[in-house]
Amino acid sequence: MTSTEPRPSYDMARAFRGTWAVAAGLAGLALGTGAFTFWYGKGASYLTNDPAACANCHVMEPQYAGWLQASHRSAATCNDCHTPKGPIGKYATKASNGFWHSFAFTTGRFPEPLRIKPGNLAVTEGRCRSCHQGIVDAIDQNHGEPVSCIRCHTDAGHRT
Repeated sequence: MTSTEPRPSYDMARAFRGTWAVAAGLAGLALGTGAFTFWYGKGASYLTNDPAACANCHVMEPQYAGWLQASHRSAATCNDCHTPKGPIGKYATKASNGFWHSFAFTTGRFPEPLRIKPGNLAVTEGRCRSCHQGIVDAIDQNHGEPVSCIRCHTDAGHRT
C-alpha cells in the first residue's frame, strides 16, 4: 500500500488493540473482585492452622463452639482432622473446600444441619484411622472388615 492509496476500512491492528483492552479490563475486573473477596472473606486466615478461621462464616460457629468443648481440642485443630497429611493435599483440599463452601454460603445453597460430603468424610476417616491406628485395627479385626469411625463417634471432634 502506498501513501496515495486509501486505507482499508478494517484496521487489524486497531481491532487487536481493542480486543486486548477488553481482555485486560476483564482480567483486571476479575483480579480486583477476587482480591476484594479474599480481603472481605478474611482469606489469609484460611492459610493458617487457627481453628477460629473456620468460624469466619457464621454457619460454622456451632462446629467451632462444639470443637472448643470437645476432647479433641487439646490434641487436634480443624486441619488435623479435615485435611490430608502433607502441604499439597492440605492446601488443595483447603482451596477446593474454600471455593465450594464460599459458593454454597454466598448463594444459601447448603443443607441445614450441615453435612460432610463423601470426599471430605473419606479424608476425615483416614485421619481418624492414622491417629488411632492401634484401636482401629483391633476394632476392624473384631468386625472382620473396616468400620466407619463415625458409626459410633458422630460428634468426636464437635461436641453437640
